Amino acid sequence: MKNYPLLSLIETPEDLRHFSKDQLPQICDELREYLLESVSQSSGHLASGLGTVELTVALHYVFKTPFDQLIWDVGHQAYPHKILTGRKKRMSTIRQKNGLHPFPWRDESEYDVLSVGHSSTSISAGLGIAIAAERENANRKTICVIGDGAITAGMAFEALNHAGSLHTNMLVILNDNEMSISENVGALNNHLARLLSGSFYSNLRESGKKILSGVPPIKEFVKKTEEHVKGFVSPMGTMFEQLGFNYIGPIDGHNIEELISTLKNMQSLNGPQFLHIKTQKGKGYAPAEKDPISFHGVPKFDHTIGKLPKVKDAPLTYSQIFGNWLCEMAEQDQKLIGITPAMREGSGMVEFSQRFPKQYFDVAIAEQHAVTFAAGLAIAGYKPIVAIYSSFLQRAYDQLIHDVAIQNLPVLFAIDRAGIVGADGQTHQGAFDISFMRCIPNLIIMTPSDENECRQMLYTGYHCGKPAAVRYPRGNIMGVTLEKMNVLPIGKSKTCRRGEKIAILNFGTLLADAIAVAEEINATVVDMRFVKPLDKECIIDIANNHQLIVTLEENAIQGGAGSAVAEELYRQQLNVKLLQLGLPDYFIPQGTQKEILEDLKLDKNGIKQQILNFL
Repeated sequence: MKNYPLLSLIETPEDLRHFSKDQLPQICDELREYLLESVSQSSGHLASGLGTVELTVALHYVFKTPFDQLIWDVGHQAYPHKILTGRKKRMSTIRQKNGLHPFPWRDESEYDVLSVGHSSTSISAGLGIAIAAERENANRKTICVIGDGAITAGMAFEALNHAGSLHTNMLVILNDNEMSISENVGALNNHLARLLSGSFYSNLRESGKKILSGVPPIKEFVKKTEEHVKGFVSPMGTMFEQLGFNYIGPIDGHNIEELISTLKNMQSLNGPQFLHIKTQKGKGYAPAEKDPISFHGVPKFDHTIGKLPKVKDAPLTYSQIFGNWLCEMAEQDQKLIGITPAMREGSGMVEFSQRFPKQYFDVAIAEQHAVTFAAGLAIAGYKPIVAIYSSFLQRAYDQLIHDVAIQNLPVLFAIDRAGIVGADGQTHQGAFDISFMRCIPNLIIMTPSDENECRQMLYTGYHCGKPAAVRYPRGNIMGVTLEKMNVLPIGKSKTCRRGEKIAILNFGTLLADAIAVAEEINATVVDMRFVKPLDKECIIDIANNHQLIVTLEENAIQGGAGSAVAEELYRQQLNVKLLQLGLPDYFIPQGTQKEILEDLKLDKNGIKQQILNFL
């Protein structure tokens, strides 16, 4: 790597604080270049971190971290934070097995206050930490950094509403990278931010409150006047002031001098503070500035060329299969509505959003709203499809039960990233959806074994007239032939191979490995297709003609598809041995999907070994 004369001297934020303010712009430049160089060699999240370089430097320069508690939301923007907090030399291992965690992680560093992977949690956690600090008279500061995407979630506003009512000392920083900053407006905002956060204004404000404390009408008039002065420059500020925060901004998040000056001023203010900064995603790297979506998460690439590698003739992913199916169905049915909670690209819905804009809704990071919104559409006679990651559906569990299943509404859930996800680690593994859905009445749950089955099941769920879920994995398809779509018989399995003594009941895309193992040990293989309703007749037949049943799934063993089989065997009082293969009872760490499946003995060799060891 290149030589970084100042950055190489920084191992902790304490080292950073020894530099003069005049040296900070060079440190920012070196930090940005180091981030670009390291991520381009390791892969990972890039554009978000490029946009938070100055903010990260300013926060660690002004506040005494880790004594002062700095909380990052999501964590895509926290790579510069990792570099400045003792992990610079390990950046080449990020998102890899046994390497740096992709997000802030408590076990990794004392500077990571909150382990985080899903968005919009920082303010809630920060409020709890801030209240504890006040009760203990710790005199520590609590700072929460949240993005303009993450603050769209209801949870963020619930926390803001609570924090504003308690008058707790905490600082919320909104990192707004949606729009570029106009030079003239930006200059005015920066000047006003200095004025509103400065000691003269703060003292005048507090003195005025004391003088007018006995004159409620005048006090209220002054308060409203203050809010509207701020609202004149930033209408958003009025909303946060109404929630009980002292709003400052927006200011230029790439002006290190303005950031430090404003943060130092706000450091001494009491009560809940809200700083709104404007940044540019991908800042300082022209290709990422031009296309921040493509450069949000990047593979290994040559950053000197500025182009991401194109994979020739790459197989389709399951997400793309879903997206293509969605377009195909939308051509036939104007009642179809596609819904995503801010995962358009990840869920394969780009083409659909462009071709059928009136049938497409991105509800932002609001999974609860997405599900109940779909329920309302279903009540009105439309056919909603909620495309959602397995681990994000967890956030809408009550809505799945209360607003969809109890009312038996025809909402289809296209559950992406089911099973092992890989590099994003514990927070993103789709390990629990079968377990938490299987106990819900009225809900049909399907587990396709390949892309053709996925299409057939999506089609079946769309036409079944009931709540239905199709779960499919992250990654490439199998390469099988796509057949004409037909409605599958609900709750019926498909026998793939007849053998003796051992039967493997497969739920999902591990079918190919199951068949390969069965060929070697002469086992029966049944693709169960449906977790709910379960093919009870098949299970009874298999139990009566085999000595061992092996269930196979990419879901937690506890409460999963194998548990459903166990319950049926008990209900029927069938005397047959049962081996349940799936995800163990711990949170699965990061690594490639291949590495993790091998570690969990869910690849071909591992499946065979587990069966033979059981026997």
